[in-house]
Amino acid sequence: KMAGSSAPWIGSAYLFLQSTCKTITLPALYESSQKKPCVFKALKLALADSTGSVNGVDMLKVHCSHPHLIVQLKFCKRENCRRFLHSYREGALQKSLQSHLQLSLATTAVPLKVELKAGSEHLDKMLKDEDRCLECIYREKPDRLPDEEITELEECLKSLMLHQSTNNNVAGKDYSSLKSPFRPYPPQGSSLPIQLTFIFQGQQFDNRKITPDDHQKFAKSASKKWKQVGRSLQKSCRALRDPVIDNLALEYDREGLYEQAYQMLLRFIQSEGKKATIARLIAALEENGLVSLAEELLGLHSSEDCS
Repeated sequence: KMAGSSAPWIGSAYLFLQSTCKTITLPALYESSQKKPCVFKALKLALADSTGSVNGVDMLKVHCSHPHLIVQLKFCKRENCRRFLHSYREGALQKSLQSHLQLSLATTAVPLKVELKAGSEHLDKMLKDEDRCLECIYREKPDRLPDEEITELEECLKSLMLHQSTNNNVAGKDYSSLKSPFRPYPPQGSSLPIQLTFIFQGQQFDNRKITPDDHQKFAKSASKKWKQVGRSLQKSCRALRDPVIDNLALEYDREGLYEQAYQMLLRFIQSEGKKATIARLIAALEENGLVSLAEELLGLHSSEDCS
């Protein structure tokens, strides 16, 4: 038996990560004081994805051994370890890591080569035998508590999320949503759950809150189509239900299209709160043919390119 009836199931493994892109070296990025929090955030989110919980697996230490970034993992429940192994075997962990690294580092694709070891055992060679992998991981008891650097990065990540959402009004993912990545916010006019990321034109983006900069760009570029966008948004936003949009058009007729578009989106943001995400706006823009504006909001090209 891997564990007695009273003893907790605890095991350890090492995840080896190597970028196959010549211009991206993970150890160098992690050793950079500016990039380290970004890399850590990507690791944290990807590991949470792999187990379904931010507490499903712990990082004890991150080693830089060129060309590898080596993450020492600790599992406290057999089921969490089993979910992780399934995600690793199916390639989901690798894809999640690549996506989160691309988003956190704001760079091009980060192709990865991954390896998993427990002690002297190369688990990649036995992934089809899940019980054997579990046995190897269980035999390797963690030899340390979380490194001080890991604890500091956890606090840094928490502060970063809170700072973004409260001071800058730029919310990628606030830390409360990171702790429960799959729990939707309570319904507020709609039953739409908040997703952490979304796909646009084959690329994955953070599903952040709409920022003041987004708001102004929309008002400037939506032109006469602001009403159509509003009607797309009203499908899941009670605050924009008829006759609100027509009333806004009349009320701000003298101020012109910019102010009409601005006030419509303001109504959406104020009523939906945390659920006023960029993904919902992008979907409404795409539905009404405003693809260039959607691309501009996501940073795919500059405003000059749209003119």
